[in-house]
Amino acid sequence: MVTLILPRLIDVSAASRRSGSVVERNVAALKSVYWLLLLSGFVEPLLYLLSIGVGVGALVGDLPLPDGRLVSYAEFVAPAMLASSAMTGALAETTFNFFGKMKYMKLYDGMIATPVRPFEIAVGELSWAMLRGSAYSAAFLGVMVALDLTSVTRALTALPAAVLVGFAFGALGMAISTFMRSWQDFDLMGSAQFTLFLFSGTFVPAQAYPTLLHWLIEITPLYRSVHLIRGVALGSGGWVWLLDVLYLLAMVAIGLLVASRRMGRLLYQ
Repeated sequence: MVTLILPRLIDVSAASRRSGSVVERNVAALKSVYWLLLLSGFVEPLLYLLSIGVGVGALVGDLPLPDGRLVSYAEFVAPAMLASSAMTGALAETTFNFFGKMKYMKLYDGMIATPVRPFEIAVGELSWAMLRGSAYSAAFLGVMVALDLTSVTRALTALPAAVLVGFAFGALGMAISTFMRSWQDFDLMGSAQFTLFLFSGTFVPAQAYPTLLHWLIEITPLYRSVHLIRGVALGSGGWVWLLDVLYLLAMVAIGLLVASRRMGRLLYQ
């Protein structure tokens, strides 16, 4: 029994180290400009929060949560900005950067000449994207606490939720990137990302839309992310957020599977 389990543990350990090497390579390549990248990804959602959440919120007033509790408009918008920040940070790494490394830099062609396999590259790149998205999320949560839009305890609970959102969108972005043929193909993805940002319960409750559009919104990944983080950060929604967690975990699994298989075909052809 032990002799059967031990080789598997060794394989998992070796695969983890190889994926970690991919992360280390990204850290070494970007450490000199990382704080500038972090600042750029953090400022955009902060500006949305201050201009719309606080500015427009002064005109809108309070909004009801599903449990009937009233919250200020800034409290309503802030968790959505956090989810959008995690999405943006993860997609930035696993779309343009990932595509450039694979298509033009031919970085992964050199990696597969070593013992590193496509699945380990995918896990390493996703882990790096998660680290970048988590940095955005942690900084934004600090602002939410400073503005009294959530408590410290809820912010600490919301951080793992934001990390999961980063994982989910990172896996999705990586899978989509393996189907891209040129930079122009990313125009469609940018349009889809902005549409999700506008129509995912970000600025108004999804119930405000017509019934058909409401149903479509509720099955989109950013809506599930906003719903999860809003429920955790504001203490609403009960245990319904477990469905959001399962949804996002399925995105991670499917995205990693598709990305690793597509990378295998592209790199070994």
